[in-house]
Amino acid sequence: MSSHSRRALMLAAAGVATVTLGLSGCAAGGGGSETEGAVTLTWFQGSGVETNIQTADALAAAFHKKNPDITVKVDASGPSDSAQLDNLMKTRLATGEMPDMFWYNSGSLLQALNPDQTMLNLKDEDFIDNLDDAWINSVSTENGIYGVPVQSAGGGGIFYNIPLYEELGLEVPKTWDEFLANAQKIKDAGHVAVEQTYGDTWTSQILTLADFYNVYASDEDWASQYTENKVNFADDPVAVKSFTKLQDLVEGGFLNVDFASAKLDDGLKAVATGTAANYPMLGFAQATIATNYPDNVDDVGFFGIPGESADKSGMTVWEPPALYAPANTPHPDAVKKFMAFIASPEGCDTITEALGVTGAYPVKGCTLPDGAPKIVADMLPYFDSGDLAPALEFLSPVKGPNLMQITVEVGSGIRDGKSGAELYDEDAAKQAQQLGLPGW
Repeated sequence: MSSHSRRALMLAAAGVATVTLGLSGCAAGGGGSETEGAVTLTWFQGSGVETNIQTADALAAAFHKKNPDITVKVDASGPSDSAQLDNLMKTRLATGEMPDMFWYNSGSLLQALNPDQTMLNLKDEDFIDNLDDAWINSVSTENGIYGVPVQSAGGGGIFYNIPLYEELGLEVPKTWDEFLANAQKIKDAGHVAVEQTYGDTWTSQILTLADFYNVYASDEDWASQYTENKVNFADDPVAVKSFTKLQDLVEGGFLNVDFASAKLDDGLKAVATGTAANYPMLGFAQATIATNYPDNVDDVGFFGIPGESADKSGMTVWEPPALYAPANTPHPDAVKKFMAFIASPEGCDTITEALGVTGAYPVKGCTLPDGAPKIVADMLPYFDSGDLAPALEFLSPVKGPNLMQITVEVGSGIRDGKSGAELYDEDAAKQAQQLGLPGW
């Protein structure tokens, strides 16, 4: 793929951020309620990520103002553990107990929810024409289209504290060796070099997943070969480093002492206030920094996970999560009306007003105000140069469900990176077999 084509693909893939009228307790299953002339829809979000709720509140309020006969309520009562939440989602869909709408990942994880059998198919709806092709591909099967975007698409990489880098005379690293050299200088100066937050287990995956650009740069066909079971992580000299980099950090003694119990907000606070110099994270979290640490917004910058060559540095990009509906929602027309609002310029403007600028929208006709925050501004040169790759989960349906547990083990020093890659290859193989993919 040419640099120009890659840039066009990723600009189409870029999107922005997300969350209803009241977070008051809602029934966990069975959909919304209806009174004469009015409908109440329940939006299940799982655990209560603050910026997600903030966005949903804004979307629901703006929609209700235009459609006073439809009220949207959020249920954020799910478990904070990602694996438990995934299992709850699967169970509710399989048993027909999912509320009217729910928030979930796009990409490969969607396939595990068996969308053709469990979800409301949107492929014939007019508002689908408002969405970029790259987004549609991330929420589709051969038989249907299932979601609309509710959060920002953007880069995965390293958030870094700018004042601390300036104090120590550090440059943004272009290679992994340069990053480790920076980390050593930061540690020697008495600071936490790299924050990790394994109390929220999903965050342990970020460095490994965001390293995919380096795999892609070494072989642009890697994802398709991976889907066909022709390559894997453990046996590829570039891909295995997505795991051994976690090993480098723990063996170097670069982590915060509470890495095993710290959570997302702890990590964002640390990198925003300079308690830690670096934090592997996805771009969507910029909105949380802006909300919780507004005085430090301009103190946090971003760079992609460095690879082996300074000439090939780039960034891995994520599509946003989606709003879906179960196939058995009793209010499909009201649900589709709400989805159409989200997939419109008015929906984009509502999200921007709630969270500020966090990326570009995968909705046609949406515009962004001037003045991007520092983290977002640091992503723009990657888009301009075309040095981008979609995260693997948007190029392949194969993603093992136990990656976060494996990366916690590697990142904690319980196992080495090579054995972690081997274990993940086994995990991914089981998932591919469950999906019935040829070659597995």
